[in-house]
Amino acid sequence: MIKISPSILSADLFEIEKKVKALDKAGVEYIHIDVMDGHFVKNLTFGSNMVKSLRRITSKVLDVHLMIEPVKLYIKEFVDAGSDIITFHPEADKNSFEIIQLIHDYNIKAGIAIHPDLKISDIFSFLPKVQQVIVMTVLPGFGGQKFMENQVYKIKELSDLRDKHDFNYEISVDGGITDLTAVECKKNGVDILAVGSHLLNKKEELYPELIKNLR
Repeated sequence: MIKISPSILSADLFEIEKKVKALDKAGVEYIHIDVMDGHFVKNLTFGSNMVKSLRRITSKVLDVHLMIEPVKLYIKEFVDAGSDIITFHPEADKNSFEIIQLIHDYNIKAGIAIHPDLKISDIFSFLPKVQQVIVMTVLPGFGGQKFMENQVYKIKELSDLRDKHDFNYEISVDGGITDLTAVECKKNGVDILAVGSHLLNKKEELYPELIKNLR
């Protein structure tokens, strides 16, 4: 079954607690937290304090997507805050293999995210080491962008490589996910849908039906 990872980037800051509790009750598996530093991407969002706050109100998997530079310096901070998965962009830090090992040393899952400008071949060397790969179907930085259909082939390529080499990662897709775009992602082998405004901009009572439709 497809896992749903709602992205709180799309939520009103004053409603995040209410939204997360409603999503938790509606049966999502993950909560996706986009961390941006205004340096690696041109936006400034949450820090480790948000992870720590959410850890207190949900037992769901906290799926933390770091869009920061450098990365290694902040891993322990996000681990201590309660992250279950930490995904980063390997081009943001020259110590990518060390970062993956450091995350594993804290006994949590490590992931990498693929910028739309990168090919699978650019990140192939990391695939045996990680438990999650996020295919970015928008340019990282801001929510509410249009889904980039020309990135879907990466999902299929990752799925084929996983089967061929017996890799152990799940494939997540992040950006512009709706009922329609989710169908294309599912056809190509996605495991996790990181869903933003399609969920978070709606009323909480609609979450169960919206999540059912996405699955």
